[in-house]
Amino acid sequence: MADSDTQVELDAAALREEIARLEQRVVQAEERRRALIHIMGDLNESNRKLGEQRKAMLHILKDSHQSNLKLADSRKAMIHIMGDLRETTQEMERREQELREKQEQLVQAGKLATLGELTTGVAHELNNPLNNIGLFIGNVLDQMRMDRFDKASVREELENAMDQVRKATAIISHLRTFGRPAPVLLEQVDVDEVIERSLSLMQEQLRLRAIEVELDLCSDELIVLGNAIQLEQVFINLLTNARDALAESHGKTIKIATSREGEWIRIHFADTGPGIPRELEQRVFDPFFTTKEVGTGTGLGLSITYSIVKEHGGTISVEPEEGHGARFLIELPVMTEPPPEEPLL
Repeated sequence: MADSDTQVELDAAALREEIARLEQRVVQAEERRRALIHIMGDLNESNRKLGEQRKAMLHILKDSHQSNLKLADSRKAMIHIMGDLRETTQEMERREQELREKQEQLVQAGKLATLGELTTGVAHELNNPLNNIGLFIGNVLDQMRMDRFDKASVREELENAMDQVRKATAIISHLRTFGRPAPVLLEQVDVDEVIERSLSLMQEQLRLRAIEVELDLCSDELIVLGNAIQLEQVFINLLTNARDALAESHGKTIKIATSREGEWIRIHFADTGPGIPRELEQRVFDPFFTTKEVGTGTGLGLSITYSIVKEHGGTISVEPEEGHGARFLIELPVMTEPPPEEPLL
């Protein structure tokens, strides 16, 4: 009986152990189930996020495709704009070239008009050397006719005649130089020398009209980078303008003064005529504007003068004082660099 009870107790203990193991396995199974549920939840969350990311990626790809299409359209538009810009640039360059050619033609037309006015005075100026040449050669011929040929005297008379020939040639050469189209050539130009050359062409006209010229030229060299022929036309235009303004004046004087202030050369032109009314100050440089009677002026002189001065990097202004004469101020930059070398042909 005792053995039977011991066996029962052993079986009960073994059963309890088995139950404990089973309970432990149930607990472990439950933990694994919970862990699996948690993993499944994480997996579902990851799948959800991946789905959202996929949707976002698809949206990005769609936007990228749209952007690529827009970029392609923009590129096409840019190519079209660049083509239009190239054509516009070419058209502008062509028109600028036409404008330069028209300006050169206008300058040349004004120069020829001025030259026509100068011919009368120059004809008088040429009379003197021609008369002197005739006189000197006549003296030689008289000696030959009278059989009083003196070699030293003849040489002197012929040398005097040649001096007069050179003088007449210089006058004609100056006219031809002034009259021909000025090449687009920039060189070192002495402003005072150009003013004096301009006066040499105008001096007979001014003398015949009893107009006195007062010069106050700077003792220093006033050198600009420019075109001597064009600058000469500027000064002749101003002299012609002053000449006409002094037609009805009693005291006829033209004053020309030059100076240098820093990097600028200043040229003052003044006359003792009636002056320019203040309301016309802004119009005197307009093309074809003139206060002269019909047939006595083209209205191009001051307009051409303004264009040439501007092309030389300078300015020209008028300081009107009606009743006290007209005053013009030209400012030109001093040459700071040597003129460009001519291209080799």
